[in-house]
Amino acid sequence: MGSAMAYSSGELVRLFNLLFLFLTFHSTFLFHSASSEVIFEERFEDGWKSRWVLSDWKRSEGKAGTFKYTAGKWSGDPDDKGIQTYNDAKHYAISAKIPEFSNKNRTLVVQYSIKFEQDIECGGGYIKLLSGYVNQKKFGGDTPYSLMFGPDICGSQTKKLHVILSYQGQNYPIRKDLQCETDKLTHFYTFILRPDASYSILVDNRERDSGSMYTDWDILPPRKIKDVNAKKPADWDEREYIEDPNEVKPEGYDSITAEIPDPKAKKPVDWDEEDDGIWKAPKIPNPAYKGPWKRKKIKNPNYKGKWKIPWIDNPEFEDDPDLYVLKPIKYVGIEVWQVKAGSVFDNILICDDPQYAKQVVEDFVANNREAEKEAFEEAEKERKAREEEEARRAREEGEKSKRERDRRYRDRSHHRRHDPRGDFDDYHDEL
Repeated sequence: MGSAMAYSSGELVRLFNLLFLFLTFHSTFLFHSASSEVIFEERFEDGWKSRWVLSDWKRSEGKAGTFKYTAGKWSGDPDDKGIQTYNDAKHYAISAKIPEFSNKNRTLVVQYSIKFEQDIECGGGYIKLLSGYVNQKKFGGDTPYSLMFGPDICGSQTKKLHVILSYQGQNYPIRKDLQCETDKLTHFYTFILRPDASYSILVDNRERDSGSMYTDWDILPPRKIKDVNAKKPADWDEREYIEDPNEVKPEGYDSITAEIPDPKAKKPVDWDEEDDGIWKAPKIPNPAYKGPWKRKKIKNPNYKGKWKIPWIDNPEFEDDPDLYVLKPIKYVGIEVWQVKAGSVFDNILICDDPQYAKQVVEDFVANNREAEKEAFEEAEKERKAREEEEARRAREEGEKSKRERDRRYRDRSHHRRHDPRGDFDDYHDEL
């Protein structure tokens, strides 16, 4: 017969408290999960083609590129596929219709991943959120958008991270110079816009920048401006230190000379005053001399600091409490130009829960990051070995061609030495 488990009153109280904390945590989690919403999430799994429409923009001109469904040349998980730009020097345009939503009174989170497998040279890697009706088969560079977000690389100078917002039909780029990643691994880009018009930009869950739409986009005039008519008050004292007016110069200070005769000097024994004049000891610095007398500096009791032009309310500023609100979003699209193709787009997420977006990135890092790095390093080894082999073959071909040219030259020289008519025949051949 088994023994019964007995608990003291103290142990029962502790168990009750643990149970209460467990239920409180889970009820909070469930409430949070129920209140948040994932508007659109695309991992490009089975059925993705039914959601995305490849545009015919630029196709009649032969300038439209296609996408390849692949995990890329190196991947932490070969089954985790995205869509990769496939043709060099082409325009790419593809879009998906999503449930219409508005970010009014809630946080907007836009996130996706991109991997630049190519030496991109010049090309975009951003996505767009589109409002209103869009003919997806004609979606292209001229199609209006509400948000454009992501990398744009061109040469060694331009490595920009775009954040362009549309307000009343006009596009406004962020004023900050944000830099994107340029290596060949997968990176997650996250843009968070809140109802107070504050924003955050994250790369791989690390905050790259943050601020406010009021200050970092030239959408509205600034709330405050400098008062250009202001003048510094006449009694404004900017002197942090002043001479001590109570300090008095010591008596006899000015009689102390800078130099004195050297007391150790002696008149040379051969000194002739009739011929050499009266001997005088050479001068040396006076150790008692302290330079011109100056009063000591003390803190200025009237110091008011450096005067600055004051800020005043801008009469041209008119607040818009809905500044952060985009037009209702209906589509998400990729529309880029690339000189060299090879960018893999994946993990597109539109939601109102930054914590969920963060978890998506954490899951990728935990499950894929190291494996992707290892796959990339292995691919790099194979590429370098292949290039070295090609270089070796090219050298051998070059040396072989040189030997063949040298042999032909020797044969011609030998022929001419044994044929006295060789030069004459060559002359007639040239004529």
